[in-house]
Amino acid sequence: MAERLDGDPLVAGFVRWARRHLPGQDVAVDPLSLGPGLATDLALRLAPVAAHRPSVLRELGSTALQLWQAQHGGERAGGDSGELAVLFTDIAGFSDWTLEVGDEVALTALTRIAEVVEPAVARRGTLVKRLGDGLMVVFPDPSDALAAAEWTRDLVDGLDPEAMGGHRLRQRAGVHLGRPRFDGGDYFGRDVNIAARIADAAEGGEVCVSDAVCRVLGPGSDGRFRPRTDLNRKGVPDDVEVHVLVR
Repeated sequence: MAERLDGDPLVAGFVRWARRHLPGQDVAVDPLSLGPGLATDLALRLAPVAAHRPSVLRELGSTALQLWQAQHGGERAGGDSGELAVLFTDIAGFSDWTLEVGDEVALTALTRIAEVVEPAVARRGTLVKRLGDGLMVVFPDPSDALAAAEWTRDLVDGLDPEAMGGHRLRQRAGVHLGRPRFDGGDYFGRDVNIAARIADAAEGGEVCVSDAVCRVLGPGSDGRFRPRTDLNRKGVPDDVEVHVLVR
């Protein structure tokens, strides 16, 4: 009977309708797009259920997640976070590679990458959210953000290619220093967008940073970076210079 109730389209539809009138945003159960904590734990438990349709349990879980995020994020909505270094990472060419090797190998790769990368960034940073094959992380100290970008790049470089369908995956990363806005457990604004665009401009195995990061690192960083002159500047303001870390 419980299974029939869970699959009842009328009951699931009613819960889904009711959720639209509750506080918070309608959320999809996607653990790869959430940050760490209770919300992610709930999403991980609901993800296998999401394959069934319709599902009353899934709709109730999504409702609980929506209410949790609304209550948790509302306390600091729109707040100035102060100066933070924003790090974005992803795997170069991941989408094309996934089409080649298939979902099973890609999921195995994502799981292995998360196992080695997330503990590394959590040492001194705050994991804001998972973005499929990448992460968004914030750091009070830009030198920690740069170190995390290097650590995680090297960790991904060291993964066994045989477990990755015979391919060696390459991480790319971008770091920018600014004052992102905090809202609902996430960070937004111009400086977040710049960090994301800098990461998009990097090639596999590269760590790119803004001139704001270089200035804070000081004279001791001379020789560690070179200007990125062949940059695709789409989305990067003209007043932001981009440098690549020399390996």
